Amino acid sequence: MFMPIRFLFLISIVACAGCVAQPRPARVVGRTATPAVAASVQESLSAPVAPASASAPASSEQAFVARLLRQHPDLERTHIEQLLAEARVQPSIIAAMQRPAEAKPWKDYRPIFLGQARIDAGIAFYRAHQVLIDRIAARYGVPPQVLVAILGVETYYGRQTGGYRVLDALYTLAFHYPPRAAFFQKELAVFLSLPRSALPGPRAELRGSYAGAMGWCQFMPSSFAHYGVSADDDGRVNLWSSLPDILASTANYLARHGWQRDAPIAVRAQAAADAQPAPLEGSAPIHTVAGLAARGYTGATGIAQRTPVTLLTLQGQDGAEYWITFTNFQVITRYNSSAMYALAVTQLADAIARGAGQSEGAITPR
Repeated sequence: MFMPIRFLFLISIVACAGCVAQPRPARVVGRTATPAVAASVQESLSAPVAPASASAPASSEQAFVARLLRQHPDLERTHIEQLLAEARVQPSIIAAMQRPAEAKPWKDYRPIFLGQARIDAGIAFYRAHQVLIDRIAARYGVPPQVLVAILGVETYYGRQTGGYRVLDALYTLAFHYPPRAAFFQKELAVFLSLPRSALPGPRAELRGSYAGAMGWCQFMPSSFAHYGVSADDDGRVNLWSSLPDILASTANYLARHGWQRDAPIAVRAQAAADAQPAPLEGSAPIHTVAGLAARGYTGATGIAQRTPVTLLTLQGQDGAEYWITFTNFQVITRYNSSAMYALAVTQLADAIARGAGQSEGAITPR
């Protein structure tokens, strides 16, 4: 049974007072969250946060705790204060925030995730878990190779999930990294308010990335709360060691952000010698296939001329690379806003699909 984590708030009255379960939708395994639960999480994310000061974190912590308890009066003050007292500032986290991989050009970024070892590991991972991956892919409408590739880029198929305590990472960035303090205080608030019954272990023992991202699919606490799925029906979302939960949560995230079943992601474009510059506004499709062709960019063979697209230009090994990207490409950027990340996922997925296609019943690229 697939059960979204937002429903898990209903398991404990202590965790969410006044929540009422909705009826189970027809032909859908699992249950959905009530508006009260969604509003509770959204309140933590949308509440105003004063920027933290590295010279006076204590006052920021006190204000944070007071605000958190106002938003979630069911929480125990002593428990929250004890967790924060146990948190440790990690200077290496701040250093890591200042050198993200996305700062590299595409020609240097691509080899990080498209080496043959990672491709082979993805093919082996798919073949080892094909029945489960195909079932979840079919349920959510997301190609199996894309699910595998996201896990491959995020954590090397679960090998590199991060060695920091999530509590330490969020605390460090919430109170000792002013440029992103507002964002991380909101994520810390969500993390501290997640129902204990939904977590696979004690909150203070959960580990993740330097930014507080959790498990194989590297969900931030707000994504964990909104999109995490308990696929084995044990009432917990285990993104660290339950492969059904990991895959279902990843697929649910993409589906909920508008993934289009059986639709393209990106194709390499050929630029004519007199190609005109094409305006780019983020990753949102703002052109059409026909419009880009009129500007001198072709390659979307067999795709309807009115299909919304945009043009991505990157610095490759041999000069400029042009890519025509579609709505599903934009969906991947909801996972990580970097266009290079989305293209790495796309290319890794294609490579895994081609490799796994050598065996009967294997996945095929889309």
